Amino acid sequence: MKIVRSDSRQGRKLLERLVHRGDDLLDGDVLGRAGKIVDSVRRGGDRALLEAVRRYDRSPARSIDDLCLAVPEEVDGLAPGIEEALERAIARVERFHERQVHPGYWMAENGVELVERRAPFGRVGVYVPGGRAAYPSTAVMTVVPARLAGVEEIVVVTPPLAWEASGALRFVLGRLGVTEVWGMGGAQAVAALAHGTESVRRVDKIVGPGNAWVTAAKHLVSADVAIDGLAGPSEVVVVADGGADPALVAADLLAQAEHDPRALALLVTDRRKLAKQVSAEVDRQLADLPTAAVAKQALEAVLLVADMDEALDVAQRVAPEHLQLIGTGAEALAERATMASAVFVGAGSPVVFGDYLAGPSHVLPTAGTARFSSALGVEDFVRRSHVVRLDDGAARRLAGAAATLADAEGLPAHAASARRRLGGES
Repeated sequence: MKIVRSDSRQGRKLLERLVHRGDDLLDGDVLGRAGKIVDSVRRGGDRALLEAVRRYDRSPARSIDDLCLAVPEEVDGLAPGIEEALERAIARVERFHERQVHPGYWMAENGVELVERRAPFGRVGVYVPGGRAAYPSTAVMTVVPARLAGVEEIVVVTPPLAWEASGALRFVLGRLGVTEVWGMGGAQAVAALAHGTESVRRVDKIVGPGNAWVTAAKHLVSADVAIDGLAGPSEVVVVADGGADPALVAADLLAQAEHDPRALALLVTDRRKLAKQVSAEVDRQLADLPTAAVAKQALEAVLLVADMDEALDVAQRVAPEHLQLIGTGAEALAERATMASAVFVGAGSPVVFGDYLAGPSHVLPTAGTARFSSALGVEDFVRRSHVVRLDDGAARRLAGAAATLADAEGLPAHAASARRRLGGES
């Protein structure tokens, strides 16, 4: 990995590019081509959807019915330990997210009764990606919070090749009680969920990460259906001081870099010696890594800063999906780290645990949107509405103030509506 000083011209350009990486989240060419697919499915229904799935998902499906996949009750041939590991992941994710379940609240005072109602979405679409790999973990991280929220209908879409290749994915969907799965991916799957076809009923919300085509399509349908956000490639910023183990830092950078050539893996440190050691370790570990060709492209750099205060400032500005703090100062920095989707503190807390079974959902904001977005959770599957009830006495007490405010805003009908509660006709 290239070592770059933060106060150099190259370092400043690097940081500026990372801070504004969200500008490139929606590629114009992909957006245009995805738009054609979305519009085609919206207008053409089943026929257009089947055509798109056959073309882009390389599916041999002959009819729309072939896209609807049967979730098996049992899956044979799973790798040793995979069922136990998935059960453990499900249990931990359930245990974390069940505390987010909230019934709403009620308050009453002086004749005014206020209620916040919370009701789950009726039907939610979950996108489980399947490009370079299959992701049963994503099914766990999305379906579990949706179930806890009380969503009645959860429909999963996933590329057909991923479904065929991953017994673990088939197992976990059956284990989670998902009964509707469609073998389709990309923009065509998002379009079908958002707009519906003759066979695929539209959903209230679409969640789950995907590639650039999925992100573009979610952007395009976001006026017609709720989405969890626009996900870019995976990201990790590791902030490490002299107390960090170079081999662990290198391993943690590579773990996120292997996701995608466009992923972000950046080390920020104030120790040149550590920077050199980590760079050498990355080269050594890459030599034996089957996914080295992908990981090499995602390894950003080592940014050398003056001190750990500057290191934290860099992390806050980048606002990464994953922020990992390693070394003797990790705990102190963690208290001040607020601009990351998820923070992993200490050498024993690598991001890989968060990917699979730490507990919180791994569906996280990327591309700097951690500045204003949050991790996926139970709240993302709930609609909030309010009930307001005033008795006659409370209405009289509040009417004058409401009318005064309406007058100030130049809304005479508002004012008249309020003043009628005073007991007169005006």
